[in-house]
Amino acid sequence: MKIFSGFPAGKLEVTPLPNLFFSELLPAIDDLAELKVTLHLFWLLARRKTPYVRASELRADRTLIQSLSIVNTTLDDALARAVARGTLLEWNAQDDALYFLNNERGRRALEKIEEEHPPRSNLAPEPATSQERPNIFALYEQNIGLLTPLIVEELKEAEREYPSEWIAEAIRLAVEHNKRNWRYARAILERWKTEGRDTGKKKKTWYDDAYAKFVKR
Repeated sequence: MKIFSGFPAGKLEVTPLPNLFFSELLPAIDDLAELKVTLHLFWLLARRKTPYVRASELRADRTLIQSLSIVNTTLDDALARAVARGTLLEWNAQDDALYFLNNERGRRALEKIEEEHPPRSNLAPEPATSQERPNIFALYEQNIGLLTPLIVEELKEAEREYPSEWIAEAIRLAVEHNKRNWRYARAILERWKTEGRDTGKKKKTWYDDAYAKFVKR
């Protein structure tokens, strides 16, 4: 065991942690590697202007890799646990992955990246029958982008409030009008809820108007 010599006297740099980390997150984490990765990400992101850390940076981080070697766990496994818990958000690029803290700064940054870099795949065709129709999570990933814990919760809420065919239609319209984001699709759903789905207005401006009213609230 390596003995720690203690914190030196004088002013030291600190890494801020929200109180919720200690009251809610820390009691739930049951894996040491996940805890190490989570704390390391807090430390790294507190020292930089960018709201994310690249996977390639983490793999080259000797301090982190050495720390994980003690518990005999791979970096990928530790990151996967933190993402699954919702502590970290992940965006997969073709050559690298980005990791964000699941806070306001991280969520906004991820949403912006997803809007600027939509999936390259074409719009998935609508299945012929309801039994063959993919669930809304698959539809979102196929046509808009990576699912995040925040988006998952919003999709679940929408599924409880709107018919599944409405959600599928709203996502398709968002892609058709080159607005590949959930906020645009949700604005369409809210407009349909208040004014009816079959309004007779099928022009792009109708949906843009709904979106504009939504984002101004």
